Amino acid sequence: MPAGGRPTVRSRRLGNALRRYREAAGLDQPDSAEAIMKSVSKVSRLESGQTTASALEVRTLLELYGVGDPDERAKLLEWARRSNERGWWIDYQEAVGDGYAHHIALEHEATYIRSWGPILIPGLLQTTDYMESVIAIGPRTIPSERVVELAKLRQERQRRIEEGGASFAAIIWEPALASLHLDRKVREGQLSRLLDVGERQNVTIQLLPATASLVAGMAGAFVAFSFGVEANVEAVTLENPANTNVVEAPEDLALYVNTFDQLRSAALPPDRSAERIRELLEGGTPHKEVKP
Repeated sequence: MPAGGRPTVRSRRLGNALRRYREAAGLDQPDSAEAIMKSVSKVSRLESGQTTASALEVRTLLELYGVGDPDERAKLLEWARRSNERGWWIDYQEAVGDGYAHHIALEHEATYIRSWGPILIPGLLQTTDYMESVIAIGPRTIPSERVVELAKLRQERQRRIEEGGASFAAIIWEPALASLHLDRKVREGQLSRLLDVGERQNVTIQLLPATASLVAGMAGAFVAFSFGVEANVEAVTLENPANTNVVEAPEDLALYVNTFDQLRSAALPPDRSAERIRELLEGGTPHKEVKP
């Protein structure tokens, strides 16, 4: 059973990969069960990430499916060996739901993260004051001590970017910044942080002009994750008041990739975005027209 009794990112990704290779080989689950001398239900749970496979079982299945690429085999075997590892966020499991925990796990494993924020500044870019304000006004009544705990969790997540563990590309709709009706100190601190973080080599921040409302309306906030050297999107998370949902179907992922590309094309380039943030920081006109 994966750590904490829940599917981990590695167990889910391993299961998805094994299912894809099985289907590509034209085999069914009873064929796989016979090869590893386990029940069909074991194979089903393995493919859904609900249980883990030993390295020997994975090696046997890869032989059965005809997977010969040494890099792919090494990657899947590594996932099998590490699928039970606990993530640091387990210490916060009472404060987060399964969906949010899965989002954090994806974030922790990703090498490339894309974020679209039409309303709020992405969590990986928020200051402590801003995030506490956002958490406190959420749809759920949260005690002040829990607000502090959740803010600390968000700060821990930011270490992934601060330490250069992943590349991060964020597109933010300009009204999310121009309409920061917060305490002046909080507002200025948040805008300054965007400028500071945007100078990191692994971070790209772009503003979608306020006038690009039709483009902004294409999709609500989402985060896309890529793993490994290639920047292929393998998972997308969508946050709603009740939970965080994970999208993994290839045809759905393609839609989000296209959406992000359209948003990026309509957004200001990074240098112009930084200029606009400085204007807002210095008290520039909140909704003046800015052309890419």
